[in-house]
Amino acid sequence: MEIERKFLTRNVPCPLSTLTCSSITQYYISVYPTIRIRQKDQAYWLTVKGSGTLSREEFNLPLTQEEFHILQKKAETLPIIKDRYTIPLGQALVAELDIYHGALEGLITTEVEFASEKDALQFQPPSWFGTEVTYDTRYTNASLALYGIPKEKQ
Repeated sequence: MEIERKFLTRNVPCPLSTLTCSSITQYYISVYPTIRIRQKDQAYWLTVKGSGTLSREEFNLPLTQEEFHILQKKAETLPIIKDRYTIPLGQALVAELDIYHGALEGLITTEVEFASEKDALQFQPPSWFGTEVTYDTRYTNASLALYGIPKEKQ
């Protein structure tokens, strides 16, 4: 079960050079249901996600590089390309700051994953997180891959 909240990020709280960074490229084989392939640095994954916003089921299966490239040809969306920076928040929480590239250039989001819905709902985000979009389905990565950045947020 994946339980997370997502925010449009106002500003980055520290120099990016001080943070751990991973490069991510992902494609959607299917949006309904959500079936995604992802390359994160040198690791490859196929992910199937259930429906939902704050929480939803998620299943991950490792792929080889060759399997990833074969499945990439089946994608029904443009790729999502982003750099993910991890920022410790305390209380065993980590903010994942995503800076998007390509068609989504200019978009910056922050996600935090939680152990329970109760923890997620009690979380008080720092001011730099910005506007919450957890329940705005236009900001799911699948929707961003299909439609781009929502017009009123560009």
